[in-house]
Amino acid sequence: MRITFLGTNGWYDTETGNTPCVFVETDKHYIIFDAGFGFQKARNMIKTDKPVLLFISHLHLDHIIGLHTLPLFDFSRGIDIYLPKGCDKLLKEFLRRPFTSPAFMLKTKLRFHVLDGKARLPFGFEMRKLRHSVPCYGYRISEEGRSIAYCTDTGDCVNLKRLAAGAGLFITECAMPPGDKSPKLFHLTPEAAARAALKAGAEKMALFHFDPGRYPTFGHRKAAEQSAGKIFPGAIAANDGTEISI
Repeated sequence: MRITFLGTNGWYDTETGNTPCVFVETDKHYIIFDAGFGFQKARNMIKTDKPVLLFISHLHLDHIIGLHTLPLFDFSRGIDIYLPKGCDKLLKEFLRRPFTSPAFMLKTKLRFHVLDGKARLPFGFEMRKLRHSVPCYGYRISEEGRSIAYCTDTGDCVNLKRLAAGAGLFITECAMPPGDKSPKLFHLTPEAAARAALKAGAEKMALFHFDPGRYPTFGHRKAAEQSAGKIFPGAIAANDGTEISI
């Protein structure tokens, strides 16, 4: 699996990056996690006729705003969009006037699939509800003997560790700065993320979804990486364009 981070900011775009999107290429599939504004870069990443699967974690705008760029896409096989039960109707409302170009006008056909824990997918799949201010789900995929856990927008919770258990790569949010002592109900510090990775026995961990107000520079991200690394050696702070192979 080759993982490329297309958007690593939470909330809004800045010079440090776009809002969340993680691109995964396997031998058989293109798999995309969330569609923040980094999503528009995916059209340059897809160069073969493999199926494209997009997983939406929740409906906060920083995770779906990139769908506004769908008129730029022209994929012959279309895009299969997977999202939690209850989110499909709301997303379809967003994908129409007056918000953006309606789906029937797009060159790329969209197919929607509701995830209810029983979905049949062409690879190993697991979803669990995370701890956030709105319904938000983390995902775990397994293919080619490797696994990736994608956990954005969450406070510390049991499901975070369950998804990350033994994962080849644990991708986790890091909205809060190192050493933050405020109540962390819905987001993680680098230390909390690292403790979760260590307890779960993940092989690698990549931090992303940095709050741009708390992480205004790449130097702030590097400090988060160093703080996490004291607990989970080898932790990295991802930037837009960061690539990891597992």
